[in-house]
Amino acid sequence: MKIYLGADHNGFAMKNQLRDSLRKLGYDVEDEGDEQLNLEDDFPQFASKVVNALKLSDDSAAKAILICGSGQGMCMAANRYKGIRASLCWDEVEARASRNDDDSNVLCLPARYIDSNRAEAIAKVWLEMAFAGAPRFKRRIRELDEIGG
Repeated sequence: MKIYLGADHNGFAMKNQLRDSLRKLGYDVEDEGDEQLNLEDDFPQFASKVVNALKLSDDSAAKAILICGSGQGMCMAANRYKGIRASLCWDEVEARASRNDDDSNVLCLPARYIDSNRAEAIAKVWLEMAFAGAPRFKRRIRELDEIGG
């Protein structure tokens, strides 16, 4: 499974640790973030870069992980794109539910409020959890895709 990863300056260190950890677990990680810390960067540019890479991916199982200070900015930016279901997760319970019920394809993490160990645990659960595919869940996803332009 291909994983696209991006972060602003607030999530830069966490992104690098998570990238290395996911590669050790055998994931094909594409780091779409800065190579060097830039305190002047903005989260929308990385959300856009990662989401566009995900949408263009030839891997139908591909997912993305975005990290910023609160996680909220990345989540709001990612969810502006049709077909993207970004979820902000603070723990493994939320990660499990976002995949099981909502088939989340973008995980957003809050670097200010969790440490890298927690981020790795959340990402691992999120990546391993399958979508349940219940008819009501599929219906809701179709409804989401019909919202907006």
